Amino acid sequence: MKARQRTVRLELAEPLRISRSTMAARDAVWLTVEHAGQYGHGEAVTSGYYGLDTATLQRLLHEAGQDLARFVDPESALSAVCEEEYGRHRPAAVRAAVESALLDLRGKRAGLPLHRLLDAATTRQFAATARTVGIVPVERAAAQARCLADSGFSIIKIKAGAQDPEDDVERVRAVRAAAPTARLLLDPNGAWTVAQARELLPRFADLTVEAVEQPIAPGDPEALARLAERSPLPVIADEDAVDHEDVRRLAGRVRGVNVKLAKCGGVHAALRIASLIEGSGTELMLGCLTASTLGLAPAVHLVGRARWIDLDGHLLLAHDPWTGIGGTDGVVRTSGRPGLGVRRRTTAAAGAEGIEGAAGAGGEEHREDLA
Repeated sequence: MKARQRTVRLELAEPLRISRSTMAARDAVWLTVEHAGQYGHGEAVTSGYYGLDTATLQRLLHEAGQDLARFVDPESALSAVCEEEYGRHRPAAVRAAVESALLDLRGKRAGLPLHRLLDAATTRQFAATARTVGIVPVERAAAQARCLADSGFSIIKIKAGAQDPEDDVERVRAVRAAAPTARLLLDPNGAWTVAQARELLPRFADLTVEAVEQPIAPGDPEALARLAERSPLPVIADEDAVDHEDVRRLAGRVRGVNVKLAKCGGVHAALRIASLIEGSGTELMLGCLTASTLGLAPAVHLVGRARWIDLDGHLLLAHDPWTGIGGTDGVVRTSGRPGLGVRRRTTAAAGAEGIEGAAGAGGEEHREDLA
């Protein structure tokens, strides 16, 4: 097998402010694996929080691609990658990108979409996704919520953690008024102290917020579990639930865990977490980093296993270079095509249509070797 990579810049349609940072763009590194004239693709994106800059991702994916050359075919490589100990020296985002490329190639060789390879054909392959409203002025939050509701979004996730917590309360109140039937999720990204969370959570419960992600700073899962036990809102662990061992400690003690493939290590790692929490009272949330359709596609094949879906990272981009999972109407779905089921947009189509356009036959790149 041969592997190549390509780095692209992903610009957001507007800067996204959360409690710890504001992001306007990030780099994505695409890994392409080729065998017998067929190609599989995966994506890893830069992340300051996880300590992954562009140069580091490029180097690590280059090394991973060289490592794949020792396998005779993608099936044997995928078997090795799915072993829990394989690649533990590599960051989870790199492992997830390598697995994605191999799964995409494996599905194309078998003529099957990824969820069929995962024996998930009986579960639903579409789901309503949350759409994020960042830390913005109240009037802007209300306008965004109204627009999202009119576009078909039934779930809105509101970022919290402003310097003044009253701003968060007013933002949620405005979103609730603008989208009265929407399900609301709240995400402070660990910005509150335990005392602040205890004071604020009942107020958000009164505004019919459905659940809150990681209300307090990560690093003390016992404190998060104790808060969850007394919280009037379901608490979902995110930054405190990175991998299988983290989730094992919290299973049955929080209402949900936010599983991001780039955080846990890929599809099979996510499936192991799903099996771990089954029957524990802790439910699965599928989340993402801001990335292209290529980066989000593997998770879309798992939506039938999750209670909460938050796969809107591609919808935050000014121009998504890939197409195939939808989402602009509030619903993400698999395409039914083999592998991940995604295709590359032509440059012209991406620039003209952005994330709101529906790429037709003229808006897709059919050439597979994109590295």
